[in-house]
Amino acid sequence: MQCQVNTKKQNTLNVLLTLSLVLFTSSIAVADQIGSVSTKFKMLGANDKIVIEAFDDPDVAGATCYLSRAKTGGVSGVVGIAEDTSDASIACRQIGPISLPEKVKNGQEDGKEVFKKSTSLLFKSLQVVRFYDAKRNVLVYLTYSDRIIEGSPKNSISIIPITPWH
Repeated sequence: MQCQVNTKKQNTLNVLLTLSLVLFTSSIAVADQIGSVSTKFKMLGANDKIVIEAFDDPDVAGATCYLSRAKTGGVSGVVGIAEDTSDASIACRQIGPISLPEKVKNGQEDGKEVFKKSTSLLFKSLQVVRFYDAKRNVLVYLTYSDRIIEGSPKNSISIIPITPWH
């Protein structure tokens, strides 16, 4: 009887975990790594690098952002306990026809997180959020780093003027 109860709890936990992963990944973009360059030689482990990644806005078809960010190497970087610096740059472009969802058009989703990458073992992440400037018909993407205790003022923005696509 105890085994049957534990199995039901485990099955429920598995279903909830799967559901939360589906919901989480559907609202935040996943990046494709485009390339990287080494910036600092490390005797042990991988070199420090700048990584270039691309992701499509999960809510706005035709909008793609390219993000360059620092990635710490060494043994701690390979193991996954290194903390990456807050340095990042972003460039976003219209790559196809854009039809804005109503929630984006009316400003309900201003500041919505469209991309997030963990940059340390705990509590620090690099994020990209989206705003819509209705007056100029422009999407604005902001990248910044945050941490539970203290974030970083380092940031970068990019815009996509929405134009007819031919």
